[in-house]
Amino acid sequence: MNAFNLEFDFNRLATKLLVSVSSCIVLASSLWASDQIPGPPQKKPILIQNAILHTVSNGTLVNHSLLIKDGKIAEIAPAIPAAEDYELIDAQGKHVYPGLFDSLSYLGLVEIDSVNASVDNTEVGPLNPNVRANTAFNPDSEAIPVARANGVLFSLISPTGGLVSGRSAVMQLDGWTWEDMTIKNDATMTIQWPRLGNSQARSRGARGQRETESSQSDNSDRSGPFQELVHETLAYAKAKVADPKRPLDMRLEALIPVVEAKTPVMIVANSAKQIQTAVAFCQQHGLKMILFGGADAIHCSELLKQANIPVVISAVYRLPTRRDAAYDSMYALPAQLQEQGIPFSIASDGRFGASGVRNLPYHAAVACGFGLDPEAALRSITLSPAEIYGVADRVGSLQSGKDASIFIANGDILETATQVELAWVQGRKVDLGSRHTDLYQKYKTKYDRLNSK
Repeated sequence: MNAFNLEFDFNRLATKLLVSVSSCIVLASSLWASDQIPGPPQKKPILIQNAILHTVSNGTLVNHSLLIKDGKIAEIAPAIPAAEDYELIDAQGKHVYPGLFDSLSYLGLVEIDSVNASVDNTEVGPLNPNVRANTAFNPDSEAIPVARANGVLFSLISPTGGLVSGRSAVMQLDGWTWEDMTIKNDATMTIQWPRLGNSQARSRGARGQRETESSQSDNSDRSGPFQELVHETLAYAKAKVADPKRPLDMRLEALIPVVEAKTPVMIVANSAKQIQTAVAFCQQHGLKMILFGGADAIHCSELLKQANIPVVISAVYRLPTRRDAAYDSMYALPAQLQEQGIPFSIASDGRFGASGVRNLPYHAAVACGFGLDPEAALRSITLSPAEIYGVADRVGSLQSGKDASIFIANGDILETATQVELAWVQGRKVDLGSRHTDLYQKYKTKYDRLNSK
């Protein structure tokens, strides 16, 4: 083969490869991008009448009205006079809820867990305090409309991996860009607390992490790099005051609000030893702590109460992490924390990742079957996470002055048969369609046509 033919063949191969890669990118974009259009700004007041209002903060109000103006809840009363320009919604027998709040998920960061190209929740290296989850958030994720259709309108989006995973953000699930959808930047700094003891134990915690109570090896020095990072940050902050022109260190800059106890650290820990060492570490360094996971939280209840540390239960659909634990230990954990007076919320974290966020209300519902009060269950997926992450002044309950991020359902949202009929985010009407509803309509049409023959 001469040089001309070789060059021609190479160019043809390169062109084919480029076309193939481009096709794959286009196909991936179509598969991982939702078709739902974000809601338009509210143009006129909306008056919901005769509804059952689940305020969360003030009980359940039957046959009440709720007025939405300029994206906010303007008034709640037994009867509100309707003006000529109001949009009226008769919600007789319907239930109105504040948007459900998932306490932690990888929604918008992970599309399909088994496809590496769609997974963007982990950075390389053990120490990444400068990472911000919301800048990687995909507002066109197919999983967002699916979660939204079941009343989930908010989620804490967090990175994972390493020791210091990075900064999480509270996101609302409607908007054109990640900036539009961010409710609160840097809500927490996520720390994957080292597992202690014998790493060959059989029991597993959330996301398949191995947990143990073995005392063969303490391995407490595994948190050493984080401790060094805290000391570096304190020294860096002092040096900045002495020399304002000092070169910026992005990693240490991100940790300054943490060491000043303005941004809480969210410690991912499940075993009693992990929880105890994490609490001791945070108290020693004056850090504000949130516990995520918390499988053994009930065994550390006095410690958590004394330190005033809230628990974000990573999921209720979990296997026991102790060999001697009852089969329903994870199902009963929320009720046990409620009984002990420990503030808690419930997340949907589990093996199905972002696609399982839609099941958030059923995690709370299962806990009701094992002793949790239904009002407390609803609170654990609405107002409690809003309080834990510092956004309760805007979301989490039906109160005048808060964002009108609410939905109307035809029944109790904790029951699987209930359907969400209407939803708003900051007064913008949300499209409740999704890939699920599109496929339902497609195949319903198919069988309707077959039956009409």
